[in-house]
Amino acid sequence: MRACVLFAFVLAMSACAQQGESVSRSGGVFDPYEQSNRKTHEFNKGLDRAIVRPASTGYTTIVPDEIEQSIGNFAENLSMPSVTVNALLQGDLRTAGVATSRFLINSVLGIGGLFDVSSDFGIEEADTDFGETLHVWGASEGAYIELPVLGPSTARDTVGTVVDIFTNPLTYVLPSPEEYYGTAASVASRLGDRGRFTDTVDAILYESADSYAQLRLIYLQSRRFELSGDDSDAFVDPYEDEIFPDPYEDPYAE
Repeated sequence: MRACVLFAFVLAMSACAQQGESVSRSGGVFDPYEQSNRKTHEFNKGLDRAIVRPASTGYTTIVPDEIEQSIGNFAENLSMPSVTVNALLQGDLRTAGVATSRFLINSVLGIGGLFDVSSDFGIEEADTDFGETLHVWGASEGAYIELPVLGPSTARDTVGTVVDIFTNPLTYVLPSPEEYYGTAASVASRLGDRGRFTDTVDAILYESADSYAQLRLIYLQSRRFELSGDDSDAFVDPYEDEIFPDPYEDPYAE
Protein backbone atom coordinates (compact mmCIF):
# COMPACT_ATOMS: atom_id res chain seq x y z
CA MET A 1 0.00 0.00 0.00
CA ARG A 2 2.78 2.42 0.95
CA ALA A 3 4.55 1.70 -2.35
CA CYS A 4 1.37 2.47 -4.33
CA VAL A 5 0.83 5.77 -2.52
CA LEU A 6 4.48 6.68 -3.00
CA PHE A 7 4.34 5.85 -6.73
CA ALA A 8 1.23 7.99 -7.13
CA PHE A 9 2.94 10.84 -5.29
CA VAL A 10 5.97 10.62 -7.57
CA LEU A 11 3.80 10.70 -10.69
CA ALA A 12 1.81 13.68 -9.42
CA MET A 13 4.85 15.71 -8.45
CA SER A 14 6.71 14.79 -11.63
CA ALA A 15 3.76 16.05 -13.65
CA CYS A 16 3.84 19.31 -11.71
CA ALA A 17 7.55 19.57 -12.42
CA GLN A 18 6.80 19.90 -16.14
CA GLN A 19 5.55 23.44 -15.46
CA GLY A 20 8.14 26.01 -16.33
CA GLU A 21 10.16 23.52 -18.38
CA SER A 22 11.08 26.08 -21.01
CA VAL A 23 12.13 28.52 -18.29
CA SER A 24 14.51 26.08 -16.59
CA ARG A 25 15.96 24.85 -19.88
CA SER A 26 16.81 28.42 -20.89
CA GLY A 27 18.70 28.92 -17.63
CA GLY A 28 16.05 31.16 -16.09
CA VAL A 29 14.31 31.00 -12.74
CA PHE A 30 10.77 29.65 -12.35
CA ASP A 31 9.60 30.81 -8.92
CA PRO A 32 5.79 31.07 -8.79
CA TYR A 33 5.83 30.54 -5.02
CA GLU A 34 8.27 33.34 -4.25
CA GLN A 35 6.08 34.97 -1.63
CA SER A 36 5.76 31.84 0.49
CA ASN A 37 9.33 30.84 -0.31
CA ARG A 38 10.60 34.12 1.12
CA LYS A 39 8.68 33.49 4.35
CA THR A 40 10.25 30.04 4.59
CA HIS A 41 13.64 31.60 3.86
CA GLU A 42 13.24 34.02 6.77
CA PHE A 43 12.26 31.10 9.01
CA ASN A 44 15.35 29.18 7.92
CA LYS A 45 17.56 32.21 8.54
CA GLY A 46 16.10 32.59 12.02
CA LEU A 47 16.66 28.90 12.71
CA ASP A 48 20.24 29.16 11.47
CA ARG A 49 20.93 32.24 13.55
CA ALA A 50 19.42 30.84 16.75
CA ILE A 51 20.39 27.15 16.59
CA VAL A 52 22.30 25.84 13.57
CA ARG A 53 25.11 28.40 13.43
CA PRO A 54 25.92 28.29 17.18
CA ALA A 55 25.66 24.49 17.20
CA SER A 56 27.96 24.14 14.19
CA THR A 57 30.50 26.50 15.70
CA GLY A 58 30.49 24.53 18.94
CA TYR A 59 30.67 21.23 17.07
CA THR A 60 33.70 22.17 14.99
CA THR A 61 35.39 23.73 18.02
CA ILE A 62 34.92 20.80 20.39
CA VAL A 63 35.11 17.79 18.07
CA PRO A 64 38.60 16.99 16.70
CA ASP A 65 38.99 17.11 12.92
CA GLU A 66 39.79 13.39 12.76
CA ILE A 67 36.54 12.46 14.49
CA GLU A 68 34.58 14.89 12.29
CA GLN A 69 36.05 13.20 9.24
CA SER A 70 35.20 9.73 10.55
CA ILE A 71 31.59 10.76 11.21
CA GLY A 72 31.35 12.16 7.69
CA ASN A 73 32.83 8.95 6.27
CA PHE A 74 30.31 6.88 8.25
CA ALA A 75 27.36 8.92 7.00
CA GLU A 76 28.57 8.72 3.40
CA ASN A 77 29.13 4.98 3.61
CA LEU A 78 25.58 4.34 4.84
CA SER A 79 24.26 6.30 1.85
CA MET A 80 26.01 4.06 -0.69
CA PRO A 81 23.20 1.46 -0.96
CA SER A 82 20.82 4.28 -1.92
CA VAL A 83 23.34 5.50 -4.49
CA THR A 84 23.48 1.98 -5.91
CA VAL A 85 19.69 1.78 -6.22
CA ASN A 86 19.42 5.16 -7.94
CA ALA A 87 22.30 4.38 -10.28
CA LEU A 88 20.54 1.16 -11.33
CA LEU A 89 17.29 3.07 -11.89
CA GLN A 90 19.28 5.43 -14.14
CA GLY A 91 20.83 2.54 -16.04
CA ASP A 92 24.28 3.58 -14.82
CA LEU A 93 25.90 0.23 -14.05
CA ARG A 94 29.35 1.74 -13.58
CA THR A 95 28.27 4.08 -10.76
CA ALA A 96 26.24 1.26 -9.21
CA GLY A 97 29.32 -0.94 -9.17
CA VAL A 98 31.52 1.80 -7.71
CA ALA A 99 29.00 2.56 -4.94
CA THR A 100 28.62 -1.11 -4.08
CA SER A 101 32.40 -1.60 -4.00
CA ARG A 102 32.89 1.42 -1.76
CA PHE A 103 30.21 0.22 0.64
CA LEU A 104 31.59 -3.31 0.94
CA ILE A 105 35.24 -2.28 1.25
CA ASN A 106 34.67 0.55 3.70
CA SER A 107 32.22 -1.47 5.78
CA VAL A 108 34.67 -4.36 6.16
CA LEU A 109 38.12 -2.77 6.08
CA GLY A 110 37.07 0.71 7.17
CA ILE A 111 35.40 -0.43 10.43
CA GLY A 112 31.83 0.18 9.38
CA GLY A 113 32.77 3.11 7.18
CA LEU A 114 34.60 5.21 9.75
CA PHE A 115 37.64 5.19 7.46
CA ASP A 116 37.60 5.76 3.70
CA VAL A 117 39.76 2.81 2.69
CA SER A 118 38.24 2.76 -0.82
CA SER A 119 39.81 6.08 -1.73
CA ASP A 120 43.18 4.74 -0.61
CA PHE A 121 42.63 1.91 -3.09
CA GLY A 122 41.93 4.42 -5.85
CA ILE A 123 38.16 3.83 -6.00
CA GLU A 124 36.49 7.11 -6.90
CA GLU A 125 33.60 8.62 -4.97
CA ALA A 126 30.04 7.99 -6.12
CA ASP A 127 27.01 10.14 -5.50
CA THR A 128 23.52 10.41 -6.96
CA ASP A 129 19.94 10.70 -5.72
CA PHE A 130 16.36 10.24 -6.85
CA GLY A 131 16.20 13.85 -7.98
CA GLU A 132 18.89 12.98 -10.52
CA THR A 133 17.00 9.78 -11.38
CA LEU A 134 13.95 11.88 -12.27
CA HIS A 135 16.21 14.14 -14.33
CA VAL A 136 17.50 11.11 -16.26
CA TRP A 137 13.92 9.96 -16.78
CA GLY A 138 13.11 13.31 -18.42
CA ALA A 139 11.34 15.21 -15.63
CA SER A 140 12.09 18.94 -15.66
CA GLU A 141 13.11 20.70 -12.45
CA GLY A 142 9.82 22.56 -12.09
CA ALA A 143 9.30 25.41 -9.65
CA TYR A 144 11.92 26.57 -7.21
CA ILE A 145 10.98 25.68 -3.63
CA GLU A 146 12.65 26.56 -0.34
CA LEU A 147 11.87 23.84 2.17
CA PRO A 148 11.70 24.43 5.93
CA VAL A 149 14.97 23.33 7.59
CA LEU A 150 16.22 21.59 4.42
CA GLY A 151 16.61 24.79 2.41
CA PRO A 152 16.72 25.31 -1.39
CA SER A 153 15.13 22.73 -3.68
CA THR A 154 12.93 22.34 -6.74
CA ALA A 155 9.70 20.44 -7.34
CA ARG A 156 11.71 17.59 -8.85
CA ASP A 157 14.29 17.50 -6.06
CA THR A 158 11.57 17.71 -3.41
CA VAL A 159 10.12 14.48 -4.79
CA GLY A 160 13.63 13.05 -4.82
CA THR A 161 14.20 13.96 -1.18
CA VAL A 162 11.02 12.16 -0.12
CA VAL A 163 11.63 9.06 -2.25
CA ASP A 164 15.27 8.76 -1.13
CA ILE A 165 13.97 7.99 2.36
CA PHE A 166 12.65 4.72 0.96
CA THR A 167 15.35 3.84 -1.59
CA ASN A 168 18.06 2.90 0.91
CA PRO A 169 17.83 -0.87 1.50
CA LEU A 170 19.42 -0.43 4.94
CA THR A 171 16.19 1.21 6.07
CA TYR A 172 14.46 -2.17 5.84
CA VAL A 173 17.15 -4.40 7.32
CA LEU A 174 18.64 -2.48 10.24
CA PRO A 175 16.89 -2.88 13.59
CA SER A 176 15.99 0.04 15.85
CA PRO A 177 17.83 2.12 17.03
CA GLU A 178 20.63 1.22 14.58
CA GLU A 179 18.50 2.41 11.65
CA TYR A 180 18.82 5.97 12.95
CA TYR A 181 22.61 6.00 13.16
CA GLY A 182 22.94 7.13 9.57
CA THR A 183 20.52 10.03 10.10
CA ALA A 184 22.38 11.16 13.21
CA ALA A 185 25.73 10.94 11.44
CA SER A 186 24.35 12.88 8.46
CA VAL A 187 23.09 15.67 10.73
CA ALA A 188 26.46 15.84 12.48
CA SER A 189 28.24 15.91 9.13
CA ARG A 190 26.09 18.81 7.97
CA LEU A 191 26.85 20.69 11.17
CA GLY A 192 30.52 20.16 10.45
CA ASP A 193 30.10 21.53 6.93
CA ARG A 194 28.23 24.57 8.27
CA GLY A 195 31.04 25.21 10.73
CA ARG A 196 33.84 24.82 8.19
CA PHE A 197 32.22 27.10 5.62
CA THR A 198 30.76 29.55 8.10
CA ASP A 199 32.32 32.62 6.46
CA THR A 200 30.88 31.77 3.04
CA VAL A 201 27.44 30.89 4.39
CA ASP A 202 27.33 34.01 6.56
CA ALA A 203 28.26 36.17 3.58
CA ILE A 204 25.31 34.77 1.61
CA LEU A 205 22.74 34.80 4.41
CA TYR A 206 23.63 37.89 6.39
CA GLU A 207 25.78 40.16 4.24
CA SER A 208 24.11 40.14 0.82
CA ALA A 209 21.47 42.66 -0.19
CA ASP A 210 18.95 39.91 -1.02
CA SER A 211 19.99 36.62 0.53
CA TYR A 212 16.94 34.81 -0.84
CA ALA A 213 17.67 35.72 -4.47
CA GLN A 214 21.39 35.00 -4.13
CA LEU A 215 20.86 31.61 -2.48
CA ARG A 216 18.27 30.69 -5.10
CA LEU A 217 20.63 31.59 -7.95
CA ILE A 218 23.61 29.74 -6.47
CA TYR A 219 21.56 26.62 -5.76
CA LEU A 220 19.90 26.44 -9.18
CA GLN A 221 23.10 27.01 -11.12
CA SER A 222 25.16 24.55 -9.07
CA ARG A 223 22.44 21.89 -9.25
CA ARG A 224 22.03 22.32 -13.00
CA PHE A 225 25.78 22.10 -13.46
CA GLU A 226 25.88 18.95 -11.31
CA LEU A 227 23.17 17.26 -13.38
CA SER A 228 24.61 18.37 -16.72
CA GLY A 229 27.84 16.42 -16.29
CA ASP A 230 30.57 17.96 -18.41
CA ASP A 231 28.26 20.41 -20.17
CA SER A 232 29.85 23.69 -19.10
CA ASP A 233 27.19 25.67 -20.98
CA ALA A 234 24.67 24.67 -18.31
CA PHE A 235 26.59 26.62 -15.67
CA VAL A 236 26.28 30.36 -15.31
CA ASP A 237 28.68 32.12 -12.98
CA PRO A 238 26.47 33.86 -10.37
CA TYR A 239 29.15 36.54 -10.05
CA GLU A 240 29.12 37.53 -13.72
CA ASP A 241 29.12 41.26 -14.36
CA GLU A 242 25.62 41.04 -15.85
CA ILE A 243 24.26 39.80 -12.52
CA PHE A 244 26.52 41.47 -9.97
CA PRO A 245 28.28 44.49 -11.56
CA ASP A 246 31.79 45.31 -10.44
CA PRO A 247 31.41 47.89 -7.62
CA TYR A 248 34.81 49.37 -8.52
CA GLU A 249 34.07 49.83 -12.22
CA ASP A 250 34.13 53.42 -13.45
CA PRO A 251 30.55 54.17 -14.56
CA TYR A 252 31.82 56.95 -16.84
CA ALA A 253 34.44 54.86 -18.61
CA GLU A 254 33.82 54.20 -22.28
